[in-house]
Amino acid sequence: MPMLPAMIANLKRPPRTVTEWLADAVRAGAIVTTVVALFTLPFTDFAVLSMALPAVMLARMIGLRSGVDLLTCATVFVAAGSNVIDLYRAWTGWDLIVHALCTGVLAAVALVLLDDGGVIAPTGRRRTPIVVATIAGLALSAVWEMVEWFGYRFITDAIFVTYDDTIGDMIAGGAGALAAGVLASRFALTRRDRSAL
Repeated sequence: MPMLPAMIANLKRPPRTVTEWLADAVRAGAIVTTVVALFTLPFTDFAVLSMALPAVMLARMIGLRSGVDLLTCATVFVAAGSNVIDLYRAWTGWDLIVHALCTGVLAAVALVLLDDGGVIAPTGRRRTPIVVATIAGLALSAVWEMVEWFGYRFITDAIFVTYDDTIGDMIAGGAGALAAGVLASRFALTRRDRSAL
């Protein structure tokens, strides 16, 4: 099935388990919170929250298993929300924990997209998802750090950017992506009944 119709089919599939309902509830909460933020919070906070929406929607559209879907939605939304309510400055180490978890779930999403898109040739080797997820996670970490730098340089100096913070975030992200790759090498990330992309 072509990619877009398969994504729409996965999106339209009604939830069947408690975990699927919970994932959809978190997804709906993310959408509602972002819309409310547009009218009630500074634009920068709205922009941060809105960056979580593609990930929470993609998790459903690519047919992730319900537990992986829920973990992805919750992690990405907590990551964005932590920025808005300033938890990264308030709780020492929270930044590294969130970078590891968030990059891990995003690397899992990237792994599924790369596999479905035919970018990864099916080899049957267990190390392929480990290597690909780690590379994807490091790339995503680098892009995120560039976005942070751009925001600091051109939008607001309230964004915390230092060399040590950047490198620490990328190391944490790489570790999270590596963990996601190890899990993906042992367990299926997607539902059996999903519409294949």
